[in-house]
This record gives sequence, structure tokens and C-alpha cells, in this order.
Amino acid sequence: MIKVLLADDEHLIRQALATLLGLEPDIEVVTQVGRGDQVVAAVREHRPDVVVLDIEMPGMDGLSVAEALPGQAIVILTSFGRPGYLRRALAAGVRGFIPKDASASELAAAIRKVRDGGRYLDPEMAASAMMAGESPLTDRERGALELAAAGSPVSEIAKAMHLSEGTVRNYLSSAITKLGASNRITAIRMARDMGWL
Repeated sequence: MIKVLLADDEHLIRQALATLLGLEPDIEVVTQVGRGDQVVAAVREHRPDVVVLDIEMPGMDGLSVAEALPGQAIVILTSFGRPGYLRRALAAGVRGFIPKDASASELAAAIRKVRDGGRYLDPEMAASAMMAGESPLTDRERGALELAAAGSPVSEIAKAMHLSEGTVRNYLSSAITKLGASNRITAIRMARDMGWL
């Protein structure tokens, strides 16, 4: 039996997935969690063969969870097929990345393939990621934009990043220019749409 941990904050979706996967003769859902910050402890306790993660979860997003579980067989199941998400998932060692509108049989196939050491990537998501290219933002520019997206003023961003306010303004301005945005708000939206934030 392939032991699976399901992590999705939408209870109905999580229950439906568990029920559908339970119909597979070789798959057993050993536990379910609704928050990203519960996954690592659940993995330690239940020792699943494969972890199926949603990206958008409270407590900790699925990509951060994947980064916290090196070597774990992981399938990301998401409605957000942003190119930056796929690239970040692959960099974290995720071997499965499929949309939530996939069939139950496709998810089961992905789980089997990932458990056996293979990769299972949705072709459309993979093509979009290849065409989008890498993020043009540096780590500092991305960090400044993330803090700005959380509503922090320049003075707080400067304190958090241990930089001067002028340097923070320069990073934000550079990010806006690189993204071809007209202002900070638009730059944040564009970076989020691409999965770079």
C-alpha cells in the first residue's frame, strides 16, 4: 500500500480526495491536515510514502512545506498554475505538480509515479513555466516587494531588511522597472500572478 498524507485547507476538497483515493486498491490516506504548519509533524508521526499538498494554506504555504521536507516524495495539487510556483516547487525537490481539476485517476497515477521516484508534471503548467522564464527580481527586490505587499511602510521594510530607507526605495523602484509596472501595487500583483512572490 502507498501511504498518503493529504494537506488542503478546504475540508470538502480534502474529504473528497481522501474518498476517491480510498477507492484505489493500492493507496491508503493515512492522515489529513488542513494547515500547512501541521504537515511536518504529521509526516514525522505517520511516515507517509507521498505527501499531497495544496499551495495556498494557512500557517505555511505548500511550497514552504515542501522546502521543509527535503527528500520527501511530494505532489503539489493546486488551482494556481503560476510559472514561479512550478519552478520553486521543482527547486524544493517536488516531483509531482498537477492542477486541482485533474481526474482522480490522474492524481493516483501521479502518486504512484512519484512514490517510485519519477516525476509527474502537468504538461500545460510545465509549458507555461518554460515560456515565462526566470524571475527577473533579485532576492532583495523580492523581499522588499513581499514586505510591501504585507502593508509595511518603507521605514518598517528598512528595519526588517537591515537597510536604509533609501536603499529600500531603490529596490522597490528597481522591481517596478524590471516588471514594467507603473507602481508598487501593480508590481506586487504582477509578481504574484507569476508566482514570484
